Amino acid sequence: MVTLETVKESPLVEQFMLMGNDYIGNIGAIEHNLKHAELTADLCYEILTTLGYPEREAELGRIAGYLHDIGNLVNRYGHGMSGALIAFYTLIDLGMDPVEVAIIMGAIGNHDEYAQGRCVNNVAAALILADKSDVHRSRVRKTDLGAFTPRDRVNYAVTNSELSIDPENKIITLKIEIDTEVCSVMEYFEIFLTKMLMSRRSAEYLGCEFELVINENRML
Repeated sequence: MVTLETVKESPLVEQFMLMGNDYIGNIGAIEHNLKHAELTADLCYEILTTLGYPEREAELGRIAGYLHDIGNLVNRYGHGMSGALIAFYTLIDLGMDPVEVAIIMGAIGNHDEYAQGRCVNNVAAALILADKSDVHRSRVRKTDLGAFTPRDRVNYAVTNSELSIDPENKIITLKIEIDTEVCSVMEYFEIFLTKMLMSRRSAEYLGCEFELVINENRML
């Protein structure tokens, strides 16, 4: 069976992901590098295994998490759709079962809030939660605060973020620490409201409640 390690052995995958991150860097977008891919993959796997989903489904989550931003090679906007198509050809060439390819394609194609992504399967729900929880100032490329977009400023304000899963009480919690001298808690919530609503719907799809805690105050 195709695993994440199998996917990583493809020279095209790494090259496409590196080039895609470079391309969106040219327009000032935050980092979508291999570190983000690895973290998202690990979180997808952790979410699904902790909640008791089958090992193979969790492995599909790892693969989807790793590949989810590969579409940045084509364009930042609509990268979920193009990424799903790149994943299709890559995984079929590696000999993956078509049903598993379809699960990963659906997850990648629905992780982007700008494309009105939805939880079409368990892997998609885990991917949304994992991706949206990786918010941190280290992902901001710009160094001039005066050139920050609202998205840059909100990301830069976050000094720590942690996603935890409580399988007994069926609660998924995103804990965030914000430097309020960079942006207010309310500004964070306003800018990232769509992301948080997607996260809540994803947790509900997996049979859990979603909690957002910012600077030790529960917001959702």
